[in-house]
Amino acid sequence: MTAAADPGAPPSPVEIARALARIGSVHVMVVGDVMLDRFVYGDVSRVSYEAPIPVLNVARESAMPGGAGNAARNAAALGARVSLVGVVGDDAAGTELREIVAGIAGLSDRLIVEAGRPTTRKTRFVAQGQQLLRTDRETRAELPDRVAEALLRTVVEGLADCQVMILSDYAKGVLGETVLRPLLDAAADAGVPVVVDPKSTDFARYRGAALIKPNRQEMAAACRMPCDSDAEVEAAARQLLAATGIGAFAVSRAEKGLSLVRRDGPPMHLQALAREVFDVSGAGDTLVAALALGLGAGLDPAVAAWLANMASGLVVEKVGTAVVHPDEILARAHEQEVLDTDSKVMPRATALQRIARWRGEGARIGFTNGCFDLVHPGHVSLLRQARAACDRLVVGLNTDASVQRLKGPERPVQPETARAIVLSSFAAVDMVVLFDEDTPIELIRAVRPDVLVKGADYRPEQVVGGSFVESYGGRVLLADLIDGQSTSSMIARAGHLRA
Repeated sequence: MTAAADPGAPPSPVEIARALARIGSVHVMVVGDVMLDRFVYGDVSRVSYEAPIPVLNVARESAMPGGAGNAARNAAALGARVSLVGVVGDDAAGTELREIVAGIAGLSDRLIVEAGRPTTRKTRFVAQGQQLLRTDRETRAELPDRVAEALLRTVVEGLADCQVMILSDYAKGVLGETVLRPLLDAAADAGVPVVVDPKSTDFARYRGAALIKPNRQEMAAACRMPCDSDAEVEAAARQLLAATGIGAFAVSRAEKGLSLVRRDGPPMHLQALAREVFDVSGAGDTLVAALALGLGAGLDPAVAAWLANMASGLVVEKVGTAVVHPDEILARAHEQEVLDTDSKVMPRATALQRIARWRGEGARIGFTNGCFDLVHPGHVSLLRQARAACDRLVVGLNTDASVQRLKGPERPVQPETARAIVLSSFAAVDMVVLFDEDTPIELIRAVRPDVLVKGADYRPEQVVGGSFVESYGGRVLLADLIDGQSTSSMIARAGHLRA
């Protein structure tokens, strides 16, 4: 995967649609601890007379693959071709699990039956959308040699036909020491990248993996460092990247979102996108499935991370161990684009608070301004050059009254609301702030940008606010212009055509 040009900018719905299409061509092998997840739903209206516990009046039950099975199920729901490799017992739960897997489109059963081994079962009791209790039936014993050998043969036979492997480690014995290292070595020999959802906090066990997806608590336990802030997560990941030989860490941080830290690119810290959280069961499986498919499809890591973050945000809005489908992700991408566009336009006081937060995160603030009445290629070029010189770009936009005073009663052609929406739709623009004065000097004094950008048709001494910015060590950038591009000339040509 190549590095994104602007990892902080969300991909457009068009980019997400293309990414989802590419994921559909991926064959992923999911190896690990397979479980049967059962949900018992009902209502609670009274407390037991026998003990101070709620009485669940059972209404219905459902069952689905859990653990590695849920990662496989999520990958199949996203359109990929999936081979599920694991071990189940020769019991009723194992039979039920295999029957369910056989009914999932795109998912091939490569499960091995071990006589006498209990199939891992998790049963959750749910009332009014909330879990009351979970019961587990399992073993953590490592696989006997003959079963381990059968599993390894199954994996090696399938590696030639897959683009990525997921190791789903729930510490139930399948990915023990006799299996894990040979799996990683076989994948390396075949040139297949490996994505790990770890249970062990000894990440050195997974040496050679392309990406590991721990949660915040697992990350903190592995490196014995705090992992609360963006900076702390990045520092912990950098330490572990150096110590373990792993390619990247994608750290799920619950309500704080997802952090992606790589050897060969800038870090990304994405906010959680869930509107409401109903059930986090299996959300990590959704996240790891989407990340692995992105890796297998060769997606830009920024696009893969955004896609995975959207998928996990959607799945926690559902009750039970759920999956997410491509049309849901695409719909959310369209919704997010509208929200992001609207959220970029803000009043001055709110803008200054946001800028202060950006600056506290170490971001360089850029500023440019103008009327941006009819946006043309010259404007686009200016905005791109400005964004390339900073981490966050603030655009000061003249209000309608300000434009009229500067340009005459016939201007602006488009009202300030329309101009602000057009500007905020650009990925290069992080914030739009309207100003009513004839010049942006007061706004510049309030923002105190690190970089002030104007077109090269100005001389440095003509740039409003230039001397102020330079007085505290900022710089003025004169962006290259595209010849023949101006709003006035566009209006003149339009008038000529009407005549």
